[in-house]
Amino acid sequence: MSNPNRPAFDLSGKVALVTGASKGIGKACALSLAACGAHVIAVARNPDDLGALAAEAAETGGEIETWATDVTAGDFTARIRALPQLDVLVNNVGTNKPMPITEVSEDTLDLMLNLNVRAAFLSAQAAAEVMLRKGSGSIVNITSQMGHIGAANRTVYCMTKHAIEGLTKAMAVELAPQGVRVNSVAPTFISTPLTAPMFENKAFYEEVISKIPMARVGNTQEVANAVTYLASDLASLTTGDSLKVDGGWTAQ
Repeated sequence: MSNPNRPAFDLSGKVALVTGASKGIGKACALSLAACGAHVIAVARNPDDLGALAAEAAETGGEIETWATDVTAGDFTARIRALPQLDVLVNNVGTNKPMPITEVSEDTLDLMLNLNVRAAFLSAQAAAEVMLRKGSGSIVNITSQMGHIGAANRTVYCMTKHAIEGLTKAMAVELAPQGVRVNSVAPTFISTPLTAPMFENKAFYEEVISKIPMARVGNTQEVANAVTYLASDLASLTTGDSLKVDGGWTAQ
């Protein structure tokens, strides 16, 4: 059965690992990469969600292997390093707890730094080691428009996403001579099960829309399309860049 949403990218023979793959942006990325022919390793904590994801991909001929694990677990990066082949890493997992800076506890700070920065760095480091054996690969870090701007009540989130934008540039410069590309995708507010309750607040939704020149929030497939492009050989000269899928928010 053909997939009408399949982008015109051929990833046949490639192995792609996607963290936070069971829902939202991660799920869309896993399905898109699988639809383009990649063998996808989908990583998330909930095995039932992962099973549903693999079944959905199989309906259109996609191949998804599932790892039900926590990316902060001690054996996760060792498992990446043990892979015989890895061509694409989509470093997607992350979290956010919006609140005024004066209310941020040390536990909240540590949680977000550990997941958004430390786990992302260690995953990228392990993936790079595997890719360097072959002399090619593409790492795509999912950041945010908040990695390019500041925003009230999002100080820790902005800090972590600015950090990953810096990691992207530094890794890109270091690994480019060895054939590994590193880029980021920085979305605006995207409609997902996680953000849906936020958008029920009319004042919040209107404030968000007022800052997006295209006057709408994004959808997960639009982010996945950007990721799939950067993962593919069509982006063979693109590294150290941040592809903003933000409807023009950061252009103002």
